[in-house]
Amino acid sequence: MIVVMKPGSPEAEIIRISKEFEDWGLTPEKIVGKHKVVIGLVGDTASLDRLQIQEISPWIEQVLRVERPFKRASLEFRHGESSEVVVSTPDGPVTFGRDRPVVLIAGPCSVENEEMIVETARRVRAAGARFLRGGAYKPRTSPYSFQGHGESALALLAAAREASGLGIITEVMDTADVEKIAEVADVLQVGARNMHNFALLKKVGSQDKPVLLKRGMSATIDEWLMAAEYILAAGNSNIILCERGIRTFDRKYTRNTLDLSVLPVLRNLTHLPIAIDPSHGTGWSEYVPDMAKAAIAAGADSLMIEVHPNPAKALSDGPQSLTPEAFDRLVGELSVIGKALGRWSKEEVKV
Repeated sequence: MIVVMKPGSPEAEIIRISKEFEDWGLTPEKIVGKHKVVIGLVGDTASLDRLQIQEISPWIEQVLRVERPFKRASLEFRHGESSEVVVSTPDGPVTFGRDRPVVLIAGPCSVENEEMIVETARRVRAAGARFLRGGAYKPRTSPYSFQGHGESALALLAAAREASGLGIITEVMDTADVEKIAEVADVLQVGARNMHNFALLKKVGSQDKPVLLKRGMSATIDEWLMAAEYILAAGNSNIILCERGIRTFDRKYTRNTLDLSVLPVLRNLTHLPIAIDPSHGTGWSEYVPDMAKAAIAAGADSLMIEVHPNPAKALSDGPQSLTPEAFDRLVGELSVIGKALGRWSKEEVKV
């Protein structure tokens, strides 16, 4: 249930109303929009009378029920206004959100060594990326595949951050690792295999670093948004949803099926920013540019693209990784679409 306040409502009245809701056993959450303040009510609201609530203050404009099972993640909860996620990086704040410049995230699947990760960071930053992706801990289908260097790779990511000015996005797989990864990462990634790891969702929700939540490979949109709801319910409102391809009946030609239809669908369901990962979504580097361009045209807020200086020798996901040169060319093509849509940054690249 949400309570929409009239424009110009006094702060003292909003505080008074919120205290009254707390006395009713509800959790009020103040949401400041562009033109109005909305108070989201979380708790047992099924028996509450909307007219009765409206009568507690002349400053209440209307009271609405949120019909979606994902309450905080729903677009209704913010009264139709999209939210933004602002991330601090060495080069300043970067904003993920609708109508904001498209944010480019690039880098290798795994952190292999310092020379490789620093070189890649510098190259993708020069091309226009704002974040470096790189796995310290890697969930793999086979227990015999490279699992990442673990904690030692975090120091390498920190070195790449220092050398390039990029923000760092890296995956967390275990609740025990959240704090130490959060010391290095600017955004914590919850991968597809952990989308239903509810203990992990609660843990990343209880800390203050933004979270990039990837869609599970067999997850419905409702299940994905309910996973986001776990993070929101734990207190973290800074979530970026990331579509990375789902498993369908035809896997002969692509690793997954990249579901770009989530872009218009999610715009009608949630206020959260949306990223697209065409690298995992296709599994083959030759398909990544076309799907990346399609994603921007369809309204993606961010792209996550795998880039490796020598994909043929990559320890993981080499076939879907672009070379730095190919990434340079792709960014030039993306800029044409982004500028046409008014969603391309005009800032100078600093290296």
